[in-house]
This record gives sequence, structure tokens and C-alpha cells, in this order.
Amino acid sequence: MRFTRHRLFWPLVALVALLVANTINTPDFLGLRLQDGHLFGAPIDILRNSAPLLLVALGMTLVIATRGIDLSVGAVVAISGAVALSFIGSSSDPGALSTVLVAVGIALALCFVLGVWNGFLVSVLGIQPIIATLVLMTAGRGIAMLITEGQITTINSAPYRVIGGGYWIGLPVSILIAGAIFALVAVLTRRTALGVLIESVGINPEASRLAGVQSRSIVWTVYALSGLFAGIAGLMISSNVMAADANNAGLFIELDAILAVVIGGTSLAGGKFSLAGTVVGVFIIQTLTLTVTILGISPSITPLFKAIVVIAVVLVQAPIVRRRMSSGPPRPTQTAPAPKTPVEVAA
Repeated sequence: MRFTRHRLFWPLVALVALLVANTINTPDFLGLRLQDGHLFGAPIDILRNSAPLLLVALGMTLVIATRGIDLSVGAVVAISGAVALSFIGSSSDPGALSTVLVAVGIALALCFVLGVWNGFLVSVLGIQPIIATLVLMTAGRGIAMLITEGQITTINSAPYRVIGGGYWIGLPVSILIAGAIFALVAVLTRRTALGVLIESVGINPEASRLAGVQSRSIVWTVYALSGLFAGIAGLMISSNVMAADANNAGLFIELDAILAVVIGGTSLAGGKFSLAGTVVGVFIIQTLTLTVTILGISPSITPLFKAIVVIAVVLVQAPIVRRRMSSGPPRPTQTAPAPKTPVEVAA
């Protein structure tokens, strides 16, 4: 059937299967409760935990659409939290809103510059994306360690806590921030020429250049956005725990982001991309993580289950598998009638 050939069909099937399995194991898994004007429940936990990963995965989607990759987002997450908390912790009034706004501005500006640096290495110097971003991936956590002086920095600031742990109109603020940024990116890439330009650069960079597309500027832009989105994710993560851990903040988040993009149907070869698919991929990863926790399985085994889900979804999305599934059983071949002999023709 036609809908089974849609790129989001099997990712959605996997997500629904996880939700159904959890509901069978825990009947009130999808239940919500209102307490002190705030919504609580497993669906809210999934959405809240998905917010930082969704931001990183959005930037990764745009980068991969241009045939690139960004391995530095985990380090940028750590740098963002380290800069913000170090500034707030060293200020005379950590609880002041102005202090928090300045800290957030400095952290995001630095992350944006780091993204611009990655874009410069890739688009201007022509370094392979995996090598260019590997430099910052390696050095980034060292930079975060220098900022925090090798210590886990903790603060007590009510305004900063709102970013990752606050609520507004009953929902976690992190969900609202991630949703607003997703909507903005969707509008920019699907209602303007930006999305077409990104896809054209990913499909054929040389042809797009000959057609007048500023491919260098496009590549530079997506890496800058990837750094900025990773910076916002770093603020969420550090705000949720009110601490900056340069060693563990954002650890392996780049791998989860790539997995989410691949599960959502975006090809690592560049070109066509799916923001909605990325969202579904993020939800699958976070639902699977929560499922493992509910079942009492050791978190160290979670990557194994992620790998199983990724392999299953990628296999059913493979072109050869989709062709065989959509073609159905082979039809019997009809042999042509044998030519008549001269005697039969005369008769």
C-alpha cells in the first residue's frame, strides 16, 4: 500500500510498538496527572528528556543534509553549561535575572562562534567534516574543563533553573523552547527557499554552485546553527541539574542525534531531509531509554537496545527491502503461444 512506502511509516510503527509495550507492562504509562498546576507523567518525562536531544538533532539534520557531520555538539553542550554556570557562580548576585540573561547570552554567543569555526574549516578550508568537527570534539571538553577548573560547578539561581526545570502554562519550559525552535526551523526550511538550497547543496554541490547557489554560505550557516542549538541544549541540561560537569554533560549526545536523524529517514549521503522524521527518531530513543529504566534493566545495556531498534528501522527503510515489500508476490509469467505451422495456417 502507498502509505507503507512513506519514510515515516516504519519509524512511527516502532514508536507505537514501544508505547504499546509500555502500556501493557504499566497500564497507566500514558496517564497524566495535574499537580500544583503542572502536568506530570511518563509522556511529559519523554518530552522533557527529548528537548535537548531534539535541539541537537535539528542542527545535525541540517548539517547531514549538506553531506556533512558534526561530531562536536557534545563538547559544545559541555562548554555552554560550563560558561553559563561559571559566570553566574562568580557574579555578586547569582539570583538576579540580569545576571542569568548575560550568562546565557555569553554562552550562546560562544557556541555560535564555535559553530562558525566548524563551518569555516569545512566550507572555506575544505577539510572533511568528520575531521574538522573531530578537532572541536576532542578539544572542546578540555576547554570546558579549563573554564570550570576541573571541578563540577554548582550554583543556586532560581531564574536559571527555569530553563531546564521550570514550568509555564502547566508544561516544562524546556519543551516549549524546543517546540518553538522546531517550529521556527520548519518554517524557515519549508516555507522559504532555505530548505531547497540546503537540499541542492547536499544532492550536488558542484551543480548547485554552477546554478548560482552560494553553497559555501549555506554550509557555513548550518554549522553555525548546529553550534547554537547545541548551546541551547547545554543550557537546558545544566539548568536541569544546576551543575556543569565538563566530563559527562552531553556525553555521546552526538551519537544519539545521528541515530535520531537516520531513524527519521534522512540519508547520510545528503540531500532530502525530514524534520518530522527527526522528531520521531528522538521520541523513539527517549521512549526506549525510559522503557529500559522502567523494566529495571541496567542503563549500560541501553545502547544494545538502541542498536536493535536502529537496525530494524533502517533495514525496513532500505530501498531493496521497500521494493520487495511493495511489489508483493511474483506474478505468474504468461508464455506466448507457439507460432502456427504452414499446415495449420492452410487449414
